[in-house]
Amino acid sequence: MGYEGLDFDDIAGGVSPAFVETLYKKYKADPSGIEPGWRAWFEGLEGSAQGPSWKQANWPLTDTDSLTAALDPTQMEPAPKPAKGGAAAPAPKAAVSEADIARAAGDSIRAMLLIRTYRVRGHLAANLDPLGLARQDLPEDLKTEYHGFGDDQLDTPIYLGGVLGLQWGTVREIVAILRANYCGNVGLEYMHIADVEERRFLQDRMEGKDKEIQFSPEGKKAILSKVIEAEQWERFCGKKYVGTKRFGLDGGEAMIPAMEAIIKYGGAGGVREIVYGMAHRGRLNMLANVMSKPFRVIFHEFGGGSSNPDDVAGSGDVKYHLGTSTDREFDGVNVHMSLVANPSHLEAADPVVLGKVRALQTMRSDLADHTQVLPVLIHGDAAFAGQGIVWECLGFSGIRGYNTGGCIHFVINNQIGFTTSPQFARSSPYPSDVAKGVMAPILHVNGDDPEAVTFACKVAIEYRQTFKRDIVIDMWCYRRFGHNEGDEPSFTQPLMYAKIKNHPGVSEVYAKRLVEQGVIDAGFTDQKVQQFTDLLEGEFEAGKSYLANKADWFAGRWSGLGAPGDSESARRSVDT
Repeated sequence: MGYEGLDFDDIAGGVSPAFVETLYKKYKADPSGIEPGWRAWFEGLEGSAQGPSWKQANWPLTDTDSLTAALDPTQMEPAPKPAKGGAAAPAPKAAVSEADIARAAGDSIRAMLLIRTYRVRGHLAANLDPLGLARQDLPEDLKTEYHGFGDDQLDTPIYLGGVLGLQWGTVREIVAILRANYCGNVGLEYMHIADVEERRFLQDRMEGKDKEIQFSPEGKKAILSKVIEAEQWERFCGKKYVGTKRFGLDGGEAMIPAMEAIIKYGGAGGVREIVYGMAHRGRLNMLANVMSKPFRVIFHEFGGGSSNPDDVAGSGDVKYHLGTSTDREFDGVNVHMSLVANPSHLEAADPVVLGKVRALQTMRSDLADHTQVLPVLIHGDAAFAGQGIVWECLGFSGIRGYNTGGCIHFVINNQIGFTTSPQFARSSPYPSDVAKGVMAPILHVNGDDPEAVTFACKVAIEYRQTFKRDIVIDMWCYRRFGHNEGDEPSFTQPLMYAKIKNHPGVSEVYAKRLVEQGVIDAGFTDQKVQQFTDLLEGEFEAGKSYLANKADWFAGRWSGLGAPGDSESARRSVDT
């Protein structure tokens, strides 16, 4: 098969400098005999070999020119606009040989393949595990020598045509940018997605020389405050109810500001209702600090009190299975939220949440756009990988009649399933790998970096509201205590729990960082801890005399429905 019938986008994944050199010889012999995109590319390279391409006669490129797209096999038109900056262009030469062109082309192509490799596999080198137990060596194909760059070539300017925001860049600059983008506290998996626009959307938010996770000082203080509240809630409950099961969030407290971010950015993006589903891990914290269930009510339930009035039939349920509903307001936007009850069997609530969302979208005439009602499912790592209902729900996500316009899946990845290590519980590197089957993007994030977790949620809600598809956030954290508070995990996981014992809490890690940045002073954390603890003490006392005056699920749209003990006519009637 001849080269002239091939387009660069079709073969760039396996292109080699030898191929380019052969094609270049054909171009020199007869420029009209090769594909137009390649011809324009060689013309650009000949110009850039003598000076910056934007100073040549054939610059600027047209919107349909394939020069920059040819250099980046993951991109489609429109090609990225030329960017200044990075390494200086090489000094002009009096004459350019075919060898110079072939060498320049080879360097550019190998640089693009290096960039593509980081896009595909950079997450494998990301700093995800707060405990440092899962760290591994840099994969071979992320090393510069794998792509043919020796130590003496790391500072040679290479033509990039605007990729990474650089017109020219050295290998050293390229790797520094890529490691910051893809190997920091957030690791992005998105190259398995077929849709180019979805990939471009995510890439635009992650990739480039100036892409950093940025929050205002007030935003950072707000994030830290929510982490402190989450942490102090668990400590307070542990102190007041020693040994009592609560399935605490200890070690994964960054989930609380994450949920706050989903409400805030979701409301700004048109969301008016959120339906949550989750298991027992962290549910009490979620009820208290996100769903605004009164602290005194939860303390009343800890003491054995009922969550329903005496005139409501039923035996009730344990406190870490209960749900609730509430309204929250962010930036003048009101969002109604409900957390469905948990039947104790892991992930069994997932289809209930999705069905409820679909029903609410029907009631709101939102089935065409899927903008107003958002499902959020909070999973454990072992359950997400191990429970079949997870895949069944993912499989329904794109089917007409079941589609909810995309669900945000938040995995609390504490790197253990009851007592079992991940390598003995699943066959894939991540618990989230099952989601690749529906081409859902996956954001892996270090749970000791609440800013990174909050940023991941912002990206997730923007993606969901734009493309109406599922997305996964895989938050790596740890479980500070046993499966429940009565277990001793050191018997089955001695190495992990030796690490955890000496590992500082999330608020301590984050507060130290903010002190170093000058965002807060050393007394900020102590002040917040004291304020919140005083509040909890007051609510604890109030819980001793609390009496439920309404059943949580018999209000709103459910009011007027008959109870099981009522007559048939009463049970079938609804106030209108």
